[in-house]
Amino acid sequence: MKKSVLVCCGTGCLAAGSVGVLDALRRETEGVDVSVAPQYKATGCSGLCESGPSVRILSGDGSDVSYYKVQPKDAGEIISRTVLKGEIIERLCYTGDDGKKLVSQNENPFFSNQKKVALRNVGIIDPIDINDYLERGGYCAFTKALGMSSEEIIAEIEGSGLRGRGGAGFPTAAKWRVGAEQETGQKYIVCNGDEGDPGAFMDGYTMEGDPHSVIEGMLIAALAVGANHGFMYIRDEYALARKNFGIALEAARDNGYLGENINETGFSFDIEIVRGGGAFVCGEETALLESVEGKVGEPRFRPPYPSVSGLWGCPTVTNNVETFANIPVIIDKGCKAFAEVGTEKSKGTKVFAFVGKVKRTGLVEVPMGITLRKLIYDIGGGIRNDRPFKAVQTGGPSGGCIPASMLDLTVDFETLTRHGAMMGSGGMIIMDDTSCMVEVARYYVSFLCEESCGKCTPCREGLRHMLSILTGICEGRGREGDVELLEKIAFTLKEASLCALGKTAANPVLTTIKYFRNEYDAHIRESRCEAGMCRQMTVFCIDAEKCTGCGVCAKLCSANAISGGKKEKHSIDATLCSACGICRDRCKFNAVFAGRRNDL
Repeated sequence: MKKSVLVCCGTGCLAAGSVGVLDALRRETEGVDVSVAPQYKATGCSGLCESGPSVRILSGDGSDVSYYKVQPKDAGEIISRTVLKGEIIERLCYTGDDGKKLVSQNENPFFSNQKKVALRNVGIIDPIDINDYLERGGYCAFTKALGMSSEEIIAEIEGSGLRGRGGAGFPTAAKWRVGAEQETGQKYIVCNGDEGDPGAFMDGYTMEGDPHSVIEGMLIAALAVGANHGFMYIRDEYALARKNFGIALEAARDNGYLGENINETGFSFDIEIVRGGGAFVCGEETALLESVEGKVGEPRFRPPYPSVSGLWGCPTVTNNVETFANIPVIIDKGCKAFAEVGTEKSKGTKVFAFVGKVKRTGLVEVPMGITLRKLIYDIGGGIRNDRPFKAVQTGGPSGGCIPASMLDLTVDFETLTRHGAMMGSGGMIIMDDTSCMVEVARYYVSFLCEESCGKCTPCREGLRHMLSILTGICEGRGREGDVELLEKIAFTLKEASLCALGKTAANPVLTTIKYFRNEYDAHIRESRCEAGMCRQMTVFCIDAEKCTGCGVCAKLCSANAISGGKKEKHSIDATLCSACGICRDRCKFNAVFAGRRNDL
């Protein structure tokens, strides 16, 4: 039975050399009997990014063998043993928490605890081969929608309970209905693929790995609203996403899914790609529209809302990549099937970029309502080096930090917002006890200060003052009253800023103050950074009882601050220590700890 060999060629695996793996596999197949030679696919992200490049061998009976951290030198063995003989190469299999080699994706808890809807095709199909998409039911939902009225389409979306996946969680059907009600000849559909959050790559990998699902979603939206033109706004740094999306658009046109008088129904719709303006604020809906029009990306005053008056004053419906990727499933399978997943007010699944101090990093999709504990420990495998879990930052720079005491919190729009965080577009950064929460707040405020468009005074000046205060605290110059001043400025930002960037910019500060006030107090009153991240007040020390004299720390120390012979107890010269922390991060025996520089 002929097999398929799927090689992950998403951005992460490409950086790890997956093209070389694919080329090597193809070379090894030269001369192999055509009847048993496998079919190769360069797919999008397979999901488990920290273990790339990955290769998955699918058999006609539905079974699969998944290999990780594959190198070109492994190609010959994969073809000769696994593809042709069905043998398993254990060293390339994923190693489970119990040391067992996991052959199939279904055995791997990273995959088995997920439910793929928006990512249903990512990592399985060749994103630039439309036939792959069609074989998996692609464009069937659009064909079905062609026979439905605008109200019937919107009713299905409303029945599904789908809310925008870009961050705000606004009901998708409500936005579409307003757009459909506008009586004008020109309307637009816009897909927001800007995704400027640090550590976020959900939409980028979806565009890379399954562009046709987004195109199909936009087509269905156009039918519902009565639009005849669409814009795909893609972050400027997403070169592969732009490339694959452009190829997909051409294929859709060639196959009659885009263009004039589609399927001779009288419906016309086409999409053009717009390169992002390179600014985080352009992820905000109205700033994005300004950018599409060729202007500086600055938020507009609302009302009127874009569904009434958007691009060039015409009704414009804007949704993000993940939202559109869900649309074909809802129309094809029916709204009830989608609504059965998730919680009462947060239906369906959510895609997350899972990064930070977690063992298994990558792209995950889970039902709404899953707990943070299940996400971090069952899917993510827990914290790297088995250090204590400290916090998870959700929702990007405008999100909040949830502490370890709330690990059983459910992940849905209402719950996260109620506790000071937000769903956001899906970035999720896991932190352990080596993360300083004051520095975390300072980092995000610094990012937002750089990315603020500067149009409104509360955001422009408020962020600048917050950054100055936080920097002072991290550098040991904090004063009593600084925390109260931060809270006061944060309230002003929330109440007076023009757009959502400013209104939510203080979330990292407010949640770290709320849940980690003791760290602020330690910085201000004791000049002590418990996590050892703030260099001006930190020096690292070695616990002689735990040190084995392995010498790893000394080899890594660029300041030459660590001394000690082989198998002898090591020590750190505080006058030379730059407090970079690499010695602590790499010590397998937890012998290195952060001390207070003022104590020396």
